Amino acid sequence: MRILLAEDEPHLCNQIKWLLIAEGRVVDVVHNGTEALHLGSTEPYDVIILDIGLPERDGISVLREWRSAGISTPVLILTARDGWSERVDGLDAGADDYMVKPFHLPELAARVRAILRRQSGQLNPVIEIGNVTLDSRTGRVSLDGLPVNLTAQEIAVLTYLAHNAGRLVSRTELSEHIYEYDGDRDSNTIAVFINRLRKKLGPDVITTVRGRGYRIDAI
Repeated sequence: MRILLAEDEPHLCNQIKWLLIAEGRVVDVVHNGTEALHLGSTEPYDVIILDIGLPERDGISVLREWRSAGISTPVLILTARDGWSERVDGLDAGADDYMVKPFHLPELAARVRAILRRQSGQLNPVIEIGNVTLDSRTGRVSLDGLPVNLTAQEIAVLTYLAHNAGRLVSRTELSEHIYEYDGDRDSNTIAVFINRLRKKLGPDVITTVRGRGYRIDAI
């Protein structure tokens, strides 16, 4: 799943980025409100982590502009102020959740996972696809109860399809959600990842609709 992280504090930004990458997320990073507004308006993200105190443009004004433009991407706001009014402003502007600095990184990761589950309608963090089990908390995959070794890209493809179970997903959409903004988005390699997943997990785990995309049947 692809995440936009807008945070101007370098140390905290790196901590959050590498935590999310370790969980198999694709993370684009910006350090000011102008870049955050642009990427959040033009790129398809699954979650945006938005610091309120960004330079150039503050996070609240950026969030309001996204919502006014009809952009519904879930947003988790970060604030250094423990006052209730700023949190209310963020939630009223359209935020889905908030965290007050300083916070524990594992809690932030858990809140991101919870947002992703709500967004996809997956209430259980452990997703079952026939005899395949995907633990969205750890990225671990098992087949008939036995662990399966998948690459980071294979897990990314499987996770995105599982979170969109029952819906047809095109190659272009998949590539937009498993590669970074400046990454080499070759949608042709998606077919390679799909074939590898079928070899490791079984031929029926993912359905191909020729010329249109891929689907994991509703769980």
